Amino acid sequence: MGMWELVVIFIVGLVVLGPERLPVAIRTVSKWIKTAKSLANSVKAEVSEELRIQELHENLKKAEQQELKDLSPELQSSLTELQKAAESVTHSYKKKQPDTPNNQQLDEKK
Repeated sequence: MGMWELVVIFIVGLVVLGPERLPVAIRTVSKWIKTAKSLANSVKAEVSEELRIQELHENLKKAEQQELKDLSPELQSSLTELQKAAESVTHSYKKKQPDTPNNQQLDEKK
C-alpha cells in the first residue's frame, strides 16, 4: 500500500469509528495480521520440511537401487543425514531405558 492509501484508510476509520475506538481497532487488526503471518510462516516451514523429507526418501530409494555402492555425492550426503537422524533416535531411546532397572530395584526393595 502506498502512503496516500493509508491516509485515506485512516481518515475513513476516524470518521466511521471515531477517535476513541480507532486505536483499539488498529491494534486488533495488527494482531490479526501478525497471527496470519505467523500461521503462513509455520505452514511454509512444515511444507518445506515435508519436501525435504520426501527428497531424502527418494534419495534413499535410489541408494538402495544402487545397492549402496558408487553413490553420487548428493545420495551419499542424504544417506549420511538419514543415518545421523536414526542414531539420534536410538540415542534418545537408550537414554530412557536406564529408568526401567531403577523401577525394578524399587519393586525388589518393597
